[in-house]
Order: sequence, then C-alpha cells, then structure tokens
Amino acid sequence: MKLTLKVWRQRDTVDKGRLHTYDVEADEDMSFLEMLDVLNERLILSGEEPVAFDHDCREGICGTCSMVIDGQPHGPQRATTACQLHMRHYNDGDTIVVEPFRSGAFPVIKDLVVDRGAFDKIIQAGGYVSANTGSAPEAHSTPVPKAAADRSFAAANCIGCGACVAACPNGSASLFLGAKLTHLGEMPQGQPERYERVVNMVETHEDAGFGGCTNTGACATACPKEIPLDVISQLNRDYLAATVGGRKRD
Repeated sequence: MKLTLKVWRQRDTVDKGRLHTYDVEADEDMSFLEMLDVLNERLILSGEEPVAFDHDCREGICGTCSMVIDGQPHGPQRATTACQLHMRHYNDGDTIVVEPFRSGAFPVIKDLVVDRGAFDKIIQAGGYVSANTGSAPEAHSTPVPKAAADRSFAAANCIGCGACVAACPNGSASLFLGAKLTHLGEMPQGQPERYERVVNMVETHEDAGFGGCTNTGACATACPKEIPLDVISQLNRDYLAATVGGRKRD
C-alpha cells in the first residue's frame, strides 16, 4: 500500500520543529515501527537524516515507542502500543500524521524522541519497597487476599510509556502515579512505607511539571495496558490519609 506520512522533525530541544511529508510503501503485515524503518532506510540511502524514534522490545512491553499517531497516543488501535500497531489497520492512500508526545514534563529531544526522565524521578521518590535482601520467603508465609493480588497485578501492568500524559488535556501523570501506588499499596510488603510513599511521589509529580487530574478519563482510554481509572481514586485516598489524616511517618 502507498501512504503519505507527515512526520514531526525537530533537530534538538531548542529547534521549533515542523512536519515533513514523505511518501512510503508498506506491506499490510508490517508493524508501524517497521514501516518507519523502511522510511529510514530510504532516507539513509539518499543521504538524508533518518527519523529519530525510541524503540526497544517491539513487543508492547518496554513502553519506549512513545509517539502520537493521528492525534492519538500509540495510534487508533485500543490497548495497543505503537510497535504492535500493524499497517493492516490502514488503507491504501491514507495520510498519517506522526508526532512526539506533547507535555511540558516530556521535552522533545529530537524528532519523535522525548525525555521521559520525569517518570524515573517519580519512581525514585517512592516506587519501591525497602526490604532486606536474601532468599525469597515462602510464598504462603504472607497471605494476600485474591482481590488485592488481582488489583495489584492489574496496576503492575503499567509500562510507564507516558500515553496517559500525552492524552490528558492537563498533562497529568496521575494514572501512571496511581498505578505505581496501587501496585505496592495493595500488597502487605508495601504497607510500612505506604503513606510516606504517596506524599513523596505526589510532590515529585508536581515538581516535574505535570498538571493536575480533572477526571476526564482520556488517560485510561489511551493506556495501552488498560490501567483502570480508579487507581487515581486510590491515589487520592492515600494522599488524603497521609496529609489530612496525619498518617505519614516523619
């Protein structure tokens, strides 16, 4: 199939950038990133600068293929990362617009590559459990209710891609933050630091320049791992308990 691509090209963080138009031929069995590979091979052979974009696993696991396709983070296919989006979902002659994630907290480095280091700072602020190292404890030594385990596992599906931020009109990372807090907060191992964790991570979220949540739900719709919106409710409950309720440890 023949496609017209309008791809955002930006040399560096200070360049204003603009859309460049390219014609490309793709097979319907190609993934979206493979189609970009074909474009880049042609650009390299003609002596032009290839389009910079992040990728790693190409299996919908790493979350690095962060790009907005036709105005939607990761593209039009629900619960699908850009690397798992296939060209069979497009028609011959289609025009596709490809841009980087747009957020003040995710500055564009080059072309479709953005700096998502703000997520790393949030994790460093509390997205872990402090525990002595050593051999794994017996699985039955710490009973976990099935409902709590299921909810924890569902939240742990978050791959930190940033689609929630790109989709949010406020540029909020509340879905990502709620997922990381719910993942640990539902498990017994996460209880000792639960309220200190939420305060530290929320403060880091604000310092990084992310916006506030107004519950539009766009984040959950765009999430390729379908993280439920109610993890934000748990985030809010824990934060209120830690601050208004005075449960944060000094």
